[in-house]
Amino acid sequence: MGKNVLITGAFGGIGYATAAYFKRNGWTTIGMDKFCGRDTEHVIDIFLNLDCSMKENVDIAVKRISEEYGKLDCLVNNAAVQVCESINNTTEEQWDKVFRSNIRANFLFIKGMHELLRNAEGSVVNVSSVHAMATSRNISAYAASKGAILAFTRSTALEFAEDNIRVNAVLPGAVNTNMLREGLARGNFGGESIEKRIENLGMKTPSKKVAEPVEIAKVIYFLADNEWSSYITGQALVADGGVLAQLSSET
Repeated sequence: MGKNVLITGAFGGIGYATAAYFKRNGWTTIGMDKFCGRDTEHVIDIFLNLDCSMKENVDIAVKRISEEYGKLDCLVNNAAVQVCESINNTTEEQWDKVFRSNIRANFLFIKGMHELLRNAEGSVVNVSSVHAMATSRNISAYAASKGAILAFTRSTALEFAEDNIRVNAVLPGAVNTNMLREGLARGNFGGESIEKRIENLGMKTPSKKVAEPVEIAKVIYFLADNEWSSYITGQALVADGGVLAQLSSET
């Protein structure tokens, strides 16, 4: 039996690119997302049009994978929500929405999929963010949730090591996704187009570009595949074009 992967937030920029990359490498891809707006035929083998943050939907995914495969080689916790508001303007409802999607869903999936991951001696890749390490104004809920993912990754890696399940996190920097574009659209950039804003953002990084989703997908694949990263667990791999390595005073 071949390898299979479950990716949450499968129709987001990183999620869809990740599904496509795993598919090209011969994996069976299972995607879950509450949105459905892309072709699944050539990228996602099984699509579950469900909200990742609800336990009953996690149970549906567990049942489906158990019946079809009896194991899960990799879980990619990618689903995320971003709220761009100051702390004072962030409502309790917005805060809870971010944490339900960005960290509660990770907990539910890791707990629910444990037996299936153990059967495969599989891996978990949690998609965090550079905002867990260094952040911006008016994004506190998102940054806090991404920081929580790092702590949860380390703790889960320690508990699951006895079952030969590896758990790691990837911390992307700026990636050319709808989430980034929506965030840039909220700012006041003097009438600049979104493309120009993305170009300017890229020029602020040492690598002089914003990442494309497939570049993050390749990092996720590296952490997922036991042949490539068999001795890596409990770690946070930053993929940000060098942003966190650079002193802010030197930009």
